[in-house]
Amino acid sequence: MANALGFYNPLVFLLAVLTTIGFQITSNFANDYGDGVKGTDNDDRIGPQRALQSGALSRIELKRGIGWSVAISFLLVIALLYIAFGEDHLGYIAIFIILGAASLWAAIRYTVGEGAYGYRGLGDVFVFIFFGLLSVLGTMFLYTKFLNLDAILPAVTVGLLSTAVLNLNNLRDHDSDKKVGKNTLVVLLGVKRAKQYHYLLLILALLSMLVYILVRFEVWHNALCLFAFIPILIHLRTVYRIKDPILLDPELKKLALSTFLLALFFYIGYNNFL
Repeated sequence: MANALGFYNPLVFLLAVLTTIGFQITSNFANDYGDGVKGTDNDDRIGPQRALQSGALSRIELKRGIGWSVAISFLLVIALLYIAFGEDHLGYIAIFIILGAASLWAAIRYTVGEGAYGYRGLGDVFVFIFFGLLSVLGTMFLYTKFLNLDAILPAVTVGLLSTAVLNLNNLRDHDSDKKVGKNTLVVLLGVKRAKQYHYLLLILALLSMLVYILVRFEVWHNALCLFAFIPILIHLRTVYRIKDPILLDPELKKLALSTFLLALFFYIGYNNFL
């Protein structure tokens, strides 16, 4: 959409991608450290072994990695904001620095510390806000310097799908999380209700995107992103049939890649590529 409005800047795009990767690496390191220190990552865990759990990295090395990741991510934020806003919008830069700091805090505090919110069933809320609303609307604002009300709909879609990825991860880890007192929303709801919640997330994501397309429809390729929901709906059926949590592990990658495919098709569909 930014390209169609004439605001596309390839350097802003590159720095936004690098910043996103930096935040994700920080989150992964912090989750590895937090769950490892708390003993959540143990032999009962179904997913692949993590660095601290396997002994590939020590606590000190992992903490050092978190520190470096935070520093690099923050430098990327500064560079991104300077290129996007220049010296004429210092107020915007200040706001986004606060949002960037909040994102890094959220990435770390998911599992790290006594009050880690991921252990109190709040991970879904934070993922929806930071991976959905803030990431989509914030990136749009970097290009346009304004926000459209209807842009909330694709932001909600991405947020719901990102939350579904987390929920699926927690469904897989339900038994091991419950044993160590990691009270994810899945643990609090129970597997049956958590699955129903999963279906709701996916269906609401589809409805949100459908409404946006109906509101903004101009040409056929505006609806291209709906093709990404084909594997998502197949995934929904697969999750419904799965009884053994270990079989959920491959579905994580499928759902994450489908979400990426949705974003890619959305970009293509609202630009002059077709």
